[in-house]
Amino acid sequence: MALRRAGQGTRARTGPPRRPGTLAALLVAALCLGPLVPLLLRSGEGGLGAADAAALRFTLLQAALSAGLSVALAIPVARALARRRFPGRGALITLLGAPFLLPVLVAVMGLLALFGRNGLLNAALAALGLPPVSIYGLHGVVLAHLFLNLPLATRLLLQGWLDVPAERFRLAAALNAPVWALIERPMLARTVPGAFATIFALCLTSFSVALILGGGPAATTLELAIYQAIRFEADFPTAARLALLQYALCGAAALLALRLAPGAMGQGGPGRAVQRWDAKGRAADALWIALAALFLLLPLGLAGWRGLAGLPDLPPEAGPAALRSLGVALAASALTLLLALALALHGGRLAQLAGALPLAASSLVLGTGLLLILRPLTTPATLALPVTALLDALAALPFALRSLAPAIAEIESRHGRLADSLNLTGPSRLRRLTLPLARPALGFAGGLAAALSVGNLGVIALFAGEDQTTLPLLMARLMGAYRMDAAAGVGLLIAAMALLLFWILDRMGRADAAP
Repeated sequence: MALRRAGQGTRARTGPPRRPGTLAALLVAALCLGPLVPLLLRSGEGGLGAADAAALRFTLLQAALSAGLSVALAIPVARALARRRFPGRGALITLLGAPFLLPVLVAVMGLLALFGRNGLLNAALAALGLPPVSIYGLHGVVLAHLFLNLPLATRLLLQGWLDVPAERFRLAAALNAPVWALIERPMLARTVPGAFATIFALCLTSFSVALILGGGPAATTLELAIYQAIRFEADFPTAARLALLQYALCGAAALLALRLAPGAMGQGGPGRAVQRWDAKGRAADALWIALAALFLLLPLGLAGWRGLAGLPDLPPEAGPAALRSLGVALAASALTLLLALALALHGGRLAQLAGALPLAASSLVLGTGLLLILRPLTTPATLALPVTALLDALAALPFALRSLAPAIAEIESRHGRLADSLNLTGPSRLRRLTLPLARPALGFAGGLAAALSVGNLGVIALFAGEDQTTLPLLMARLMGAYRMDAAAGVGLLIAAMALLLFWILDRMGRADAAP
């Protein structure tokens, strides 16, 4: 009996290898916290100047406005999607995930085609004899964030509606009770704060949007101020102080978002429509759905149309830049998968904290710290591509881990005891059990990391010289030189590469995957 208990205790302690997860957690912590050291050493004792304080205020203002508008407008859209069935509903809900994969610069290009100086809106205003409108400044930054984050807010709130048991709506209808006051408003009180905090945290790291649509003393974010201090003024103490401030803001916002995130009740996925007995408001629901679809589809369509027209104007540098972007994306995807798999296998509190840590540090802030470390040792441009791949991998890690960790936990829950009884441990367990069953999650996570990396403009803008230009950096330079046709062509190339990489890697994970 004692031997049997001892054997059971030993089997209970078997399971997936945890040491790689511990090493991965320490590596992530070192990469996210290590760059703080040179930032602290170079920050000096100076305080924030007037321009720095203005950048802080603008950063907080645009993030609050962007998150508030995204959530407020997502409420009627998510409510309409939750309670209506119509042809194309599933495709529209799938489309809501597209802006997350879409490179930010491509989204900005679509908005410029619609609201820019030579866009459709100003062309219509000119035909009516009205003065043009400008997309640049605070309202342009907020508009771009609204385009990028309204779909995310809609998905978050839609899941809140779908988590409500259908019996509650049936009971409310039977009693002729107000559904909004008794069911929907309390649900929103639980889900809205988490959605707002999540989008607020994302909008704090808006380098690409602010670079193209912001600028100027009145519309400069902290990240843009860091970039300007390094690239144009070589003022590293100021850049270090701003980077520390940005790190603190992102860390606080990430912790708040994690704390406010509601736990799902698991009643159904986003493709399900809630069965409702209150049929009022059909016209209003149809209007909200149509407006949301138009707001998403029109800029995407214009970006694609301008991209096709701009393909003949692609500069010669586009080919080498595409190869660099592809190499960086594949390297970032591979590194993301290694770290996420190790952390998911660990499954402990340490792994969870390490997986959330990159949310507190934007790539530009970490790049600033690494730049200060590398400058005395080598020319930063020589390491531009490896550093970019490394930081892109860190940026995608929280999303990859969110996809992979539940899959690993499910595998262990279903097959862990049998594997323990067969003494299937270590690399053999990983090769024969975990990897075959986790292939769909691995393919999705790898595709997501590659797609995000292809369109990311951040640290490469600090490090790259002329021979390290990637597609996002090339597009930004073309837009800065007002070569909009060529920039649109590069943007279409970026979008095609991002979607193709995601499709290929996700498909590789699902093809012949073990059931």
